[in-house]
Order: sequence, then structure tokens, then C-alpha cells
Amino acid sequence: MRPPVIESIEVGNYRALRDVKIKNLRPFMVLVGPNGSGKSTLFDVFAFLETCFTSGVRSAWDARGGMDQLRSRGMEGPISIQLSYRESPTAKKLTYRLEFDEEGGRPVVAKELLRWTRRPGPGRPTHVLDFSRGSGYVVDEDGRKSSEELDSYDRLAVNALGQFRSHPRVAALRRFISGWYLSYLSVADERKSPVAGPQERLSRTGDNISNVLQYLKENHPQRLERVMQALSETVPALERADYETSPDGRLVLFVKDAPFQKPVLARNSSDGTLKLLSYLALLYDPDPAPFIGVEEPENHLYPTVLPGLAEQCRHSSAFSQIVVTTHSRDFLNSCTPDEVIALHRGADGYTRVVRPHELPRVNDMLHQGALLGTLWEEGFFEDVPDPRTPVIAVGDEQ
Repeated sequence: MRPPVIESIEVGNYRALRDVKIKNLRPFMVLVGPNGSGKSTLFDVFAFLETCFTSGVRSAWDARGGMDQLRSRGMEGPISIQLSYRESPTAKKLTYRLEFDEEGGRPVVAKELLRWTRRPGPGRPTHVLDFSRGSGYVVDEDGRKSSEELDSYDRLAVNALGQFRSHPRVAALRRFISGWYLSYLSVADERKSPVAGPQERLSRTGDNISNVLQYLKENHPQRLERVMQALSETVPALERADYETSPDGRLVLFVKDAPFQKPVLARNSSDGTLKLLSYLALLYDPDPAPFIGVEEPENHLYPTVLPGLAEQCRHSSAFSQIVVTTHSRDFLNSCTPDEVIALHRGADGYTRVVRPHELPRVNDMLHQGALLGTLWEEGFFEDVPDPRTPVIAVGDEQ
């Protein structure tokens, strides 16, 4: 059974995302836009939520500089993030909303809400959980409401109450967001020789790629073969990757090119080879993360590799919801218009969202043989600004 799929997201007062609403999200989505458009900020919204659930609100808050750096410039009031999702394709939609504010220099969960429609067919949304500043109520599966008090205003009620079996919807949400994977792969880290020992999940930087290959080889050899097959399909010159254990108990990664008998040390292989191997190990994880974020996969990869990687992401979206940010025309050329979310700064300096499949001119040109990535590069994804709105200078993205 596939994991929950986020169908819409709303963000308010989060850096350049002053008021952004995106509906009809698909299992595979691609964020595109020029530098400073807000796509990295939208990517960071998912990372912020995941950190709130795994390390706490204060950790996510402090890592981003607090309210002065998080709140949209010139704005007041709380920061808000709202997700609507379904636990399965036939399940009712659930909506989770978080609002953050600041008191005495500390973060405060001003509002936390989880609601859904309990019965099939039309019906009013039911609040499963409703908290404000550490105080609120939760409703169990039998409809019984209980009031609760948290011990801190910066603590999430979902984290506290999601540990109890009596609140399965809350627990499911906690598991869902806590299990997200946001990729920040580093070639320098991927070249390291870690201490031997199987590890199930690729780290955010990819420094344990050898450990993941060891885990697959020992526990899921067929899945490892699929990784190697995908590697050779995406780059025919690459045959496979493997590892050996050094005398001091470390894993040494090797990469074999198809024309040669002897593999080379990974530290002597190309940056792109290591990045691609890490992406494929992530996408073919036997127990994949329910949500995967990949930022700018074109870095270190040759343009001809990107269409194959896009297809691998689309294939894996049957098991994980995948969001990719990119500047690559070649990656976009392998996407469909409804898979793409285009962002740019409006005249007011804040992010605006455009869906290419909703632009008649883009659809007409695609039907005439134009390529999606080329249309983006030539500016066809930007909507027409209001001529009454004065143009102002826009600096770098917050």
C-alpha cells in the first residue's frame, strides 16, 4: 500500500512565500524557477516541518535564524503551513495546519489543527485535534473528546499525543512526517570510507552510501541488482558499483566501467557517478521514505543523464511522493506539464505560482512539438503582471 499523498499545500508569511496556495499535487512534482524565485524556500518548508517532528520546533526555528529570518519581510502575524493529504487513494482527505509565532524571543505553536471527514460521502469536517499555545483537545476513534495541556508552548501536540494507540490518525500523521527524506547530497561525503556495517537508509549527505550497498547486498540482493540495472540503463558506460572491507574495518567503494575489467576506487570516479548512485539507492530503497525531496539533481550530472533520472523518479513515485527542484531544461523536457510547478517573484517581491498545464499558450505550443524545458527557458511560464503594479527591485531570496 502506498503512503499518504499530499494533495495541496498552503504557506503564509514564510520568507518569500507570503501567501502561496498550491493544489492538485501529484506523486511526482518538479519545482522550477530562476534564482530567488522561492523554490528553495518551498523545499525548505518541507524540511522545516520534518525537523519540527523529528528534532523539535525550537531546533527547526533556531537553525533558520528565528522569526526575524523566517517571517516574510514587512509582514506581521504568525507563520502558517497547511497540508491536505489522504492516507490512501480512497480515504477521506485530512488537513493538518500549523501556525507559529514568537513570544519573548521563543517560538510558540500558536495553532495546531488536524481535521477530516469521518463518514463516506458529503459531510462536515471533524476536528481530530485542535490546540492553541499548548492547550486544546483531541478526539479518539469513538468520538470522545478529551482536553489536554502540554508542558511547553513550543511543543507539537501531534508529537505528544501521536504516541498513543487511542489516537491512530494523530499517530499516522506523526509517522508520516517524521519519515520524510530531504536530500542534501555531498560528493565530498560520498567519497568517504565509512566504518563497515549495514545501514538501511541513506543519510542526507550520502556519506553512508557504501553501508547502504552493504545492507542491500546482505538483505535485499534483488533490490541491489535493480539499483545496478538502473545505473547501467541511465549511463550505459557504467556497469556496477561494489565495495570491499579494508583491513581496518572500513568500506571502500569501487565503480566499474563497462569496457574495463578492473574497477576504480570511488574517490577516483566522477562526481556525477557518485551522485547518480546515491539517488538510485534512495529511489530503490526497499522501505522507501513516504516523501522524498531532491534539490537540483542536475548538479554534477551530465545533461543527457537527466531524462533517465526523471523517469526513475516518476517510476519511484508509485511508492513515495517525490518533489524535485531544478534549473535544468533537460530534466523538464522529460516532465509533463501537470507535474511542474513554476515559481517567480511578483512585482511586490513575493513568490507567485504558475501551473504550466493551465496556460493555454503553453499547451498549444506543446501540441505543436515544443519542449517543456525550452518553453520555461524562454519565459513562457511566467504569468502576465498587472500593468498597474509598479515594478520594484527584488534582491536575493530570503
